[in-house]
Formats: sequence, structure tokens, C-alpha cells
Amino acid sequence: MNIEELAANLRNFEGVTRKKPIADIVSIFETVRSEYGEVIDDFGDDAAVIDIGTDEVILFAADAIWGRIVNKSPWWTGYTSVVVNVNDISAMGGRPLAMVNVMASSDLESTEEIMRGIRDGIKKFGVPMVGGHMHPDTPYNSLAVSIIGIAKKDCVIRSDSAKPGDVVIVAYDMDGRVGRNSPYSWDTTSFKDADIVRERFMVMQKIGEKKLVTSGKDISNPGTIGTLGMLCEVSEVGASVDLRKIPRPDNVDFEQWLEIYPATGYIVTAKTENAAECIEIFESKGIKAAVIGEINDSRLIDIYDENGKAIVFDFKNDTITGI
Repeated sequence: MNIEELAANLRNFEGVTRKKPIADIVSIFETVRSEYGEVIDDFGDDAAVIDIGTDEVILFAADAIWGRIVNKSPWWTGYTSVVVNVNDISAMGGRPLAMVNVMASSDLESTEEIMRGIRDGIKKFGVPMVGGHMHPDTPYNSLAVSIIGIAKKDCVIRSDSAKPGDVVIVAYDMDGRVGRNSPYSWDTTSFKDADIVRERFMVMQKIGEKKLVTSGKDISNPGTIGTLGMLCEVSEVGASVDLRKIPRPDNVDFEQWLEIYPATGYIVTAKTENAAECIEIFESKGIKAAVIGEINDSRLIDIYDENGKAIVFDFKNDTITGI
């Protein structure tokens, strides 16, 4: 596959394209967003940032699980609902506090298996599920979870603050395996001791408190390049990425790796002088990290290797979330 084909595949990947309706939804709230003075940051980030009048802030997020995963594996649905929500808080330099859920099902067996998955996720991450709501009479199964966390106000890692000249750093827990229920998931937690899992997901809090990064996100369903695109879109910048510098497992196709949800994976930007210390902290926790590119003012996301260069997103014309 040549680099132009790879760029087109990343641009048209379902994990990216299914984000497009977000812009229309957010626009409905434009007339009321300014009425809530306690909100520091909202749409477009991994979690909203709520001012509570102290030197700490509340982080507030929610995620629902993709329907095809719900139908394929109820246990994994419950387990991964914990993973993705904990990541939304940790990616912003926060500490998760508690979760609630909304469950819909007409199938008691699936409901119980989903709840067992949630229970096992709680055991792994140490973040409690404290309540929720149940629809016992729907013709389908679905699960959505919301989470709150806490962070120091001046240490929050946001998505919209990347600047031209920053380097782009990617970080993955490489000790993982492709998920049994999706070729686009990378399981790094279910088979590890809870102590290791908890230490690794709190790495961003340490990086945030040391103020080593200018922006960041956890790598989610749009994959590595798609998540970088989301970060650049809200920061109103561009980026150029050297594909040869992206860490990758030996046994996974490279395009698949770029599209995968890595469970423990982050994109951050940093000033050049802070990059080495940032990478050192990631790697001290067993997370492989590397500088893979640079932020610029082009509003283009391009990828390159020894064979050439191609544009994945042109934000003068393209959108991912449109925020």
C-alpha cells in the first residue's frame, strides 16, 4: 500500500467518520453555553472541566459502548466501559472518583454478564460504580457510563492548547494483545495485576503536575492519527508525522495499529525542552513513548516516510468533530 492510500484509509476509517455528527449536536447548545460560568472547558475535550471555587476542579465525562461490541460480548462491554471512562479522566491529568451507568436490555443473562464486566473493571482500576438506571424492557442491549474525577486546576491537560513548534509524542502500553471482540481494540489491562494497571493509568497525572505537556488526549476510537487530528482540530493547528517513529508491535499490521484503540495510549504535545523528561516518565511506568512529529500552523495533518508524504486531514475543508 502506498502512502496516499494509507492516508485515505485513515481519513475514511469508521472510527473517524462516526464522529462527524458531533458538530451538529454541539451547535444546538451554542446559545446557552455561556450561561454556565463554572464551566472552564466542555465540548471537544475528553472531559468537561468544572470550577468548584478551589484550587481543584471536577472532571466530568461519559462514554457509551459501540453497539457491535455490546452485541458480541456483554462481559467485554461492561469491562471496557470502565476502561474508556477512566482513560478520559486520566488523560486530562485527573484522578477518577466514581461512575454511574445507564443500562438497557430485555435479556437478563446479558445484563448480568455486562454487570460482571463492570465489576471486574472496578476491581482492576479501583474506581467505584455508585449508581445508575436500568431499562429492563428494551428490544436491544446498550450501556452508557458517566464518570467524575478531580484534578489540580493549574495542572489540567486540555486538547485545545497545542501550539506551533510543539513536538508530538505518542505513548502506548505495548504489553497487550488484539481484542477478541474487535480487530480495532488492544487489550492492555484485563490480564495484568491491578497494581500495575493503576500505576500506568495515573501516569498522566504526574505529567500534568510537572507541567511537561502543552496538550493531550487519550487515543480513542479514531486511532492514533485520528486522535491527533481531533486534538489539532480544536487547537486550530496542523501536524506533520513521521510514520517511521511510531512504536508498533511486531505482530500487528501497521494500518490496523494506527486505527486501533490501544486502551492505554496517549497523544501529547510538548515544548522541545520538555520532551525527554515526558518520555522518561512514560517509560518509567512501562509505557513506550516517542516523538513522532511536530505541530505547525498549516491546519493540515500529514504523514510521511521514506517513500513520500500525504495529507490525511485538511481542516480548511475537512472536519472530524467540527468543534
